[in-house]
Amino acid sequence: MVDIQRRKSVMSRSIKLGHCVCNPKKPCPCDEFRQYNVCACAGERLPVKSGEVRLTQYVRSAGCASKIGQADLLRILEALPPVSDPNVVVGAAAGDDAGIYRLDEKYNLVQTVDVFTPVVDDAYLFGQIAAANSVSDIYAMGGRPLTALSIVGFPIEQLDGRILEAMLRGGMDKLQEAGCTLIGGHSINDEEIKLGFAVTGVMDAAAPVRRNNARPGDALVLTKPLGTGMLSFGAQIGHIPEPVLHEAGGFMAALNKDAAELMLQYGAHACTDITGFGLAGHLVEMIRGSGVSAEIHLETLPVFAAVPLCIQHEILSGAIERNQEYAMAWVEAGGAAAEALLPILYDPQTSGGLLVALPEDSARQYVAAMHDRGHAAAAIIGRVTEKPLHAAEGRVVVIGRQLQNTFGRSEVIPMASKPSVAQEGSPEAPTCCASAPSRPPAEETACCAAAPAAAGAAPPAPGAIVPDAYMNFMALANQEGLIDKRAKKLMAVALSVAMRCKPCQIIHIKGALQMGITKAELDEAATLGVSFAGCPALMMYKDVCAELNL
Repeated sequence: MVDIQRRKSVMSRSIKLGHCVCNPKKPCPCDEFRQYNVCACAGERLPVKSGEVRLTQYVRSAGCASKIGQADLLRILEALPPVSDPNVVVGAAAGDDAGIYRLDEKYNLVQTVDVFTPVVDDAYLFGQIAAANSVSDIYAMGGRPLTALSIVGFPIEQLDGRILEAMLRGGMDKLQEAGCTLIGGHSINDEEIKLGFAVTGVMDAAAPVRRNNARPGDALVLTKPLGTGMLSFGAQIGHIPEPVLHEAGGFMAALNKDAAELMLQYGAHACTDITGFGLAGHLVEMIRGSGVSAEIHLETLPVFAAVPLCIQHEILSGAIERNQEYAMAWVEAGGAAAEALLPILYDPQTSGGLLVALPEDSARQYVAAMHDRGHAAAAIIGRVTEKPLHAAEGRVVVIGRQLQNTFGRSEVIPMASKPSVAQEGSPEAPTCCASAPSRPPAEETACCAAAPAAAGAAPPAPGAIVPDAYMNFMALANQEGLIDKRAKKLMAVALSVAMRCKPCQIIHIKGALQMGITKAELDEAATLGVSFAGCPALMMYKDVCAELNL
């Protein structure tokens, strides 16, 4: 029931201020009030979405791909003042996986924090992955996690709180598996879903495993398959089937506990966990800090079976480009075949495996012990070599011609055959379409289907119901004025790309072609839309062009 007096009181304050008291970016009355007669500032809410909700549709970048790029982050961290506390064994300046603080002669405190957006659509599984990812930094240092604090961002006004409950329950169950107790947390009402944990652990003061201690002759072991970034991005834009992503989610939710315990047992020299900066980014930091070089063998590299197809169809997130921007200066491909497969090295991983450097004989025993504990993907992927004489820093040389050490299902939906980024009409589809969910694809219309003569667009679909006022507004918006029709049509293409509205794109691209606008001009206009909406918009534009045989 609406509290009219409260609404009047709140709205009167907002109108005096010139904007909503709860959101200074919105006018008062806001669009939500005009359309739905709901005043969020007065505590009123639209019905929240419940039931089956695709979590990855509520974020721009899935999982650790949402992290700030390595090059940007390092520039910022280098400008910060150094920490002078003598008890800090490993701090921010080292850029290691976690910070280490000396407690006494026997024990060190090890602390880390990690937060990211959903990488799968299942809320409980996402919670498990977030927890496994957060404790992984503790394991990478050879520590034992003890306590955790949760950090949550959630659109509570849009989504059912039971979704958040499932996320936290998944995290708590995974922390319990790790022997770690959730003792509190913090939450914010956020437009994007985020979850992570600040974790505190302990470790033997005498033998921390550092990232920067790899030695020539060491073998390099990776304990989980690569490719989670490609699969999560592909699922987000509709190219990876849910069973494939869910299977990969099982690997992401697996703790690195066994990997950490066994690396101590077999005398590891160095270790890091592979997360948002990709294998190349984390390995480059290892070799630079250790003063060595490394070789990576593609044939033994564990990857998800869908990865080769993702590379073939260019299902690659923008985070790959950001990671490559930083690490490529130290990476050298041994031939054209290796060069074509380099995206897997830059792919951002969510809750990836440990990369361990240890003596070659010990490495073989380590891998066998991991297999005995059920971690079939653990493999020797290369070796540590001497830094070349007279070279300022070492290199990562990538050798091989194919990715053949694969795990899981390999289904990928090719570009030309995929109907859309999200199923139009679904509650989660990021679209401006006004079409009814039950209308078949052939009858889909769009929010811009008004005034065919003025817009150069196809008429509305049979049975489409569009308010007259809105139709009149669209007709006026598309009329030639200070901006000519041709320029407006290119603007409409750019906007439909930015909004990721497939029916709009089809209408405006067809209209543009009828006006004599070239494919090159369409591509340039689409680039503007992509600059606002990111890679998912580019993938949809490519799909539409393929569907229209352009």
